[in-house]
Amino acid sequence: MGALFRVFVSFGMVVFGASASFAQSGWFWQNPLPQGNHLGAVAVSDSQTATAVGDHGTILRTSDGGATWTLMGVTSEDLRGVSFVDANTGTAVGGSRTQPPFTPAVILRTTDGGATWTPQQSGTSFPLNAVFFVDANTGTAVGGTAEIGGRQVILRTTDAGAHWRPQFSPTNNFLRGVSCVDANTCTAVGNFGTILRTNTGGG
Repeated sequence: MGALFRVFVSFGMVVFGASASFAQSGWFWQNPLPQGNHLGAVAVSDSQTATAVGDHGTILRTSDGGATWTLMGVTSEDLRGVSFVDANTGTAVGGSRTQPPFTPAVILRTTDGGATWTPQQSGTSFPLNAVFFVDANTGTAVGGTAEIGGRQVILRTTDAGAHWRPQFSPTNNFLRGVSCVDANTCTAVGNFGTILRTNTGGG
């Protein structure tokens, strides 16, 4: 056990020594501290502020350019997507990807930089994979299930998530990501090469 511990300590010294040496020349290690759950999405608000989300309700926040990360969380469900419009205002989405029956989709909202998160009603029982807000009020979330005969979900809000409304989609393919350039123009992507686009806000 002592020898194994020495190996881990030595390895840690090598990894962190390497990160210090090469921090200015490429990618360098910043995590898994303070946790080791899988992370699936990150939103960068500015050069110092970022929020990452992942499995088992993991929410990590940095306000010093990634030098330190604070672990926070208010749900046990997996989180798959996150979007911030500024350092304070953001939304995270997720839900269980296990076999049916699925738990209701998770939507969490913060207006204080992640200090507190408020659950919102999604109106769907299928998990959400991605979310994108173009301003504090207008956002789109996508998801679904990849089961045989899968289902897609597209949700839209124009009132900061007080109400999320489903939108029609021309496909049932599982949707994995969404990005918008303004309140009307969005693109969503998913399984089997699916690419969906709207120029009317999805309406």
